[in-house]
This record gives sequence, C-alpha cells and structure tokens, in this order.
Amino acid sequence: MADDTPRKTLSLKKSPPASGSQAEREAPRQRTGARAKAVAQARFERRPEATDAPQDKRRPQSPDKGGPSRAGSRPVVKVDADRQVEARRPSRASSDVRPQSRQKPSTDSEQASGDRRRRPELKEHASRSASHAVSDRPARLSRAEAMPSYTERMRHRGPEIEGGMGRPHLLADTMPRERQIIDTRPGEQFPVFAPCPQGLEQPLAEELTRLGFADVKAGRAGCRFRTDWAGIQKANLHSRLATRILVQVARSLVAKEDDILELARATPWEQWFGPDHTLRVDTSAIRSPMQSLQYCNLRAKDGICDRLREREGSRPSIDTVRPDARVHLFLDERSATLYLDTSGESLFKRGWRLDKGEAPLRENLASGLLALSGWKPGQTLLDPFCGSGTILIEAAGIALGAPPGIWRPFAFERLRNHNDKLWHDIKDEARAGIATRLDTPLFGRDLDENAIQAARANAKRAWLAPDAIDFRAGDALAIEPPSKQGWIVTNPPYGERLDSTGAAFWRQWAEHLKRSFSGWQVAAITSDLDLPKHLRLKPRQRIPLHNGALDCRLFLFEMVAEGYRS
Repeated sequence: MADDTPRKTLSLKKSPPASGSQAEREAPRQRTGARAKAVAQARFERRPEATDAPQDKRRPQSPDKGGPSRAGSRPVVKVDADRQVEARRPSRASSDVRPQSRQKPSTDSEQASGDRRRRPELKEHASRSASHAVSDRPARLSRAEAMPSYTERMRHRGPEIEGGMGRPHLLADTMPRERQIIDTRPGEQFPVFAPCPQGLEQPLAEELTRLGFADVKAGRAGCRFRTDWAGIQKANLHSRLATRILVQVARSLVAKEDDILELARATPWEQWFGPDHTLRVDTSAIRSPMQSLQYCNLRAKDGICDRLREREGSRPSIDTVRPDARVHLFLDERSATLYLDTSGESLFKRGWRLDKGEAPLRENLASGLLALSGWKPGQTLLDPFCGSGTILIEAAGIALGAPPGIWRPFAFERLRNHNDKLWHDIKDEARAGIATRLDTPLFGRDLDENAIQAARANAKRAWLAPDAIDFRAGDALAIEPPSKQGWIVTNPPYGERLDSTGAAFWRQWAEHLKRSFSGWQVAAITSDLDLPKHLRLKPRQRIPLHNGALDCRLFLFEMVAEGYRS
C-alpha cells in the first residue's frame, strides 16, 4: 500500500486540462538553437498575416484534420530554413539537394498529405539553392561586366597558365567561370600528362617523340602531348621513363572547394567507370590557396559519386589499395585539373624486381641514368656496384627492344568499353619487335654474394637468358675493364653504406679508374654532392635528380689518361 499511494498522488495528468493545453500537449517539441531561430524567422517572413501575433503562440487545430495544421505549413518553413543553413555550411547538400531523403515528414498523416504539397516547392528550391550556393554573386558579376576588356583579357590568359600568376582570392571578381570537359567520342584526341622523376623531363620528351607522339612538350616533372586511346595504351606499354600516363578529362578555374565539386559532377565519368567499379581519388597541389587538400579530395570524390548516383542509381565503392579506377586532382593557384589514371600501379613497377638490394633504384630512374649518360645499345656497360641488377636489366631490355610493360597489367584494361582485341593486337606488334639475341656486353659486379643472387633472380623473371648479363661477385677496386672502351653507369655506396672508410675508398677507386679505365665514360648518381672532391676528378656535367626523397646528382666523368697523373 505504501507503493500505491505515491503513484496515485503523482497521477495529476489525469486532471482535466486547462484551455489550450491539449493542443500544446500534442504539438511537436520546441527546439532551441540556431536552427530553431532560422525556422522561426522563416515562418515569420512567409506568413505576413501573423506578424502581429507572438511567435511562440500555437496555431489553431486544422478543422479537417482534427490536430495541429503542420502538414501544410511545415514543409514550406523547412525549405527556407534549409536554404539559410546550407548557404553557410559547405556540404554535399549545398550543391546536391535531395528533398525526398532530407525532408522527412514527422508523422504518417504528414507523409500522406504534406508530400503532395511539398514536392513542387522542393523542386523549385533545389534549382534555386544550387544556383545560390555556386554563383550567387550579384556584386561580383556586375563588377566583371563593368570591366569587359579586363575580363576578356583574363579569359584568354586563364587556361594557358599552369601554375598561375596573380591573386587567387580575386578570381571570382575578375574572371568568368571557364570549364573544359574533354569529349570522349571514339577517335578523339586526348590531352595527356606523363609524370616522371625530376630531372628526366627532357629524356622523356625524346622517348615519347621516338614512339611517334607529336607536339610533346617537356614541363615540370613530366611531359604533355595529345594522342588517341590507342596511343594512350602504347605509351603505357613502351615508356621506360614515365611514372604514369594521365588523361586529362576536365579543367576549370576554381576559387573555393565547392567549385571542385561542381567540376567533378559535370565530368562524364560514366564513360569510363560506374558503380560496379571501385574508386580512389588522389590530390596534389602547387601553390594552391585551398586550406585543406584533404577536403578538396573529399569534394572531388563526392562530385564523382554524385554524378554516377544521378546517372546510374548508385555510387562506386572506395578502395585505396587496388582500385579499378583512379582519379587524380591537381590544383594550382587558379585552376583544378582532373586526370584519369590509365596506368594503375606506377609504370616503374615492371613486374620482375622482387628481390631488392640495400639502396635500390626505381626502374624508370635507372633507365633515365642510361639515357643521360649517353650509353647506346651495343656498347659495353659495366656496373661495379650492381646490387640487385636494376641498371643492367633495364639496359638489356633497351638493347632487346622489349617493352617494359609487356608482362604487367594496366588500369585501362578494367575500364568500360575496353577493346580487348585492339589491346592484344598492340601487344602482339610489340612482341614481334623484340630481338631474339642480345649482342650488348653487360657486366655486373658486387661484393655481396646475396646481391648477385638477387640480380640473377630478377633477370630470370625479366625473361632474360642466364648468360645475357655477366653477374659475378667482385671488388670494384680490382675489376679489370672487359673492353677497351665502354660505360660505367652505377649507383655507388654512400652514407652509412661506406661507414667511416668512405674517404679512403673514394681515393682508391679514383686511382683504379685513372689507371685501368682510360677511354671509358663514368656516370655515378649519389646524394653526396662532394663526390668529385673525394675522387679528385672534375665532372664534365652534373645533372640534378631525385632518387625518391633524396636530392641527388648524376656526375659524368670522362676518363682520359693524358689528363691525370698516377
């Protein structure tokens, strides 16, 4: 009985309600905060007949529904409130308004009656808010119209500048929004960018020209050219110096992150991949005014996914390890460029180098050293510090005419509309050009017997004959020249690999070169910029290069007996 008495005492809610309390009890819960203020302000502005009434006063019950009249009025208020909130919040909803999913009714009766009234207003709001979020700049547009000559001048300057000049924050004031979307019809020519390690731009341009590509232009850390889709496949297959083959699919001037979203949504990605593919987006920038590259990357990814969801009903999944499609976003001071990666894994991954030494060179850098040194197929080549044999195996491939990508897959093989027959024809033509015999003398030496075993295993995976390269364990200070003239192209030990005997080793090696290798050309890459001083040799050329993150130099020496004293 003691427990029943308090319950009866607390059941005051059963008392007859006061006038108007039934409506208050059935009304939705009152909210506070910025959103509640926006809703209240919008309600006040859209109902002028209620301006004299207090804002917290409840509306009378609807005579035909027997409850609060929320079905006909709340959707209108919510649309305006969303417009006020989304205008100052960068999100996908600001450019891609989805009323059916965002504007959820709070009751079943509201869903039955309110959606029919709300849908036309929401469609109108979607177009109105999208234009408001992207280009609602009446003062700026009038300023551009007031200076037509300057605007016209900047219109012609904009697409030509790849790294930009001027002030990015004035972009919206002085420039029209220009956008370039690449046509994807069969037979069309595509603008292509082939990145490479810094320092190899000119050798890459010469290589692409030899492959038959026209209008090749060397730039910063890569080359640009135009070709058709078959040419893109050939570039992936044959280029030894490029890191990737990137097809430019869209470019536009950008002033804020949502401009990247707009550009990505306007690009016809459905021509290349769809929801059944996995996706990865990477972003890089040079002097970009954007505050967060991670957020720019997210905007680009959202734009791609929104485009495919709108066109095909669903979005692709994200895979950062082995994606089917990879998109690269590049930002500079004024513009954003979207590239489709047709290579997949980096092109320097030929597929044969599984065993690595202590300081391995990437395969495209090794080919770059051969190109910069002046070595040609048929000439004797020696690497006294061969390690896992990367330089010599690349030289063997060059001498045989074997395409570096003949044994590996590429990303374009997983894209839509891939012509498998055309691709097999391109590879068959490339195989027909491979020589059956290697006539170039190649020699590799290293003190480490394990490194020699790794080099032989790599050569076998590269489909080279066991006697194609003469790999032996040997001391660089005791090697005798295998011919009267030739080239030494090497990545000698430096730093911790030499310990404290570095200075003495360099003197001994230099004396051996002067005494035994007269008439030879020597090319050595190192991060030790004082190498010529240690060797007491004057280089005929020093070429800046990057071996990964290391700032290196390729020193070229000419060993002339008359120029040195023992």
